Amino acid sequence: MIAYLINRFERKHTGSKEALRPKLGAFAGRIGLLSNLVLFLAKFVIGLLSGSVSIMADAINNLSDTISSILTLVGFYISGKPADAEHPYGHERFEYISGMLVSILITFVGFQFLITSIERIRNPQSVTVTWLVLIILLVSIGIKIWQGLFYQKVAKKIDSDALVASAKDSLNDVFTTVTVLVSAMVEGLTGLKIDGYVGLAIAIYIIYSGYKMIMGFVNELMGMRPAEEEINQIKERLSAVDNIIGYHDLLIHNYGPNKTFASVHIEIDDTWNLRKAHEKTDLIEREFKKELGIELVCHVDPVSIHDQEQNRIHLLLKEIINGIDDTLKMHDLQIEKEKNEAGIMHFDIVIPKGFGLDDQELTQKIQLAVTRKIGDYQVQITFDHVYLLV
Repeated sequence: MIAYLINRFERKHTGSKEALRPKLGAFAGRIGLLSNLVLFLAKFVIGLLSGSVSIMADAINNLSDTISSILTLVGFYISGKPADAEHPYGHERFEYISGMLVSILITFVGFQFLITSIERIRNPQSVTVTWLVLIILLVSIGIKIWQGLFYQKVAKKIDSDALVASAKDSLNDVFTTVTVLVSAMVEGLTGLKIDGYVGLAIAIYIIYSGYKMIMGFVNELMGMRPAEEEINQIKERLSAVDNIIGYHDLLIHNYGPNKTFASVHIEIDDTWNLRKAHEKTDLIEREFKKELGIELVCHVDPVSIHDQEQNRIHLLLKEIINGIDDTLKMHDLQIEKEKNEAGIMHFDIVIPKGFGLDDQELTQKIQLAVTRKIGDYQVQITFDHVYLLV
């Protein structure tokens, strides 16, 4: 059924993957809206008839899911808008905003029913359990399982964190409804008034789920470290490029699931002319766009691999830095030295997380060692504290 719905949608809507993405996401939102609305109405009615606070909590949870589906629809509509003058990188990050609003709503609902459940524990009431109540709860479990799997399938197809959150929420709802069903059966068979305690457990679970989702979307909006898989893909591509000496200073910026920008420094032989260097970096950028969908910008760093004196200094400098700490990495060495004058060394050092010295202390240690082992040079160091390639 899930595969049929997705395939039918794709047959009716042609276009590129990027163009189909917001449409398929909105389609998933509409399916979720309809199913959640049906579940809310059914559970609300049986909650009123039975007098169960846990069923009412589950019903309101489905109402929040209905509102979540509306927010998902709005999120995909806005994120699918093209770039404009005010938003030159597009609108895809709005999907994170809509997802966070859904998460806040879920957490708010959890707190509301925390209060209601505590009141029910203080003043327990009998719950009327009928076959209609049991059947509707069983059917709702089946619908929520299907809904969660549907969201998962679409989320994987279009790489959507918002739909991943919706899928988790749907499968969480399976747990809460099963708990409500067990509560209703226990009270019906034994007469034990556990409805308030079950409602309390569901409320705590809803609050916890909402908090976890909020933090996930906050991290996306603040800018998280890219996934290791994405970093490794980029490293493998760069390592396979012919005729470059190395690369460093990789930065990755995500402006949505399909909007990734990156920059990297490419080390090349300093005997290359400008045209040859441009052709090489242009080829790298085109391949990244075609194969990985990443807008890459390459900065060229010339390296004097044919200068014996610079190679000698480079080896000595690496020994000095490794002698201080073998986790330090040095790159982009440039040497300026006029006859009979003190020289200047420019280079970058990548600082590992938790390194014991501050930048000034490390500079002083390296300067003393350079003066002693290499000669009259002033060191000028750029410290890298971005850890994508360490």
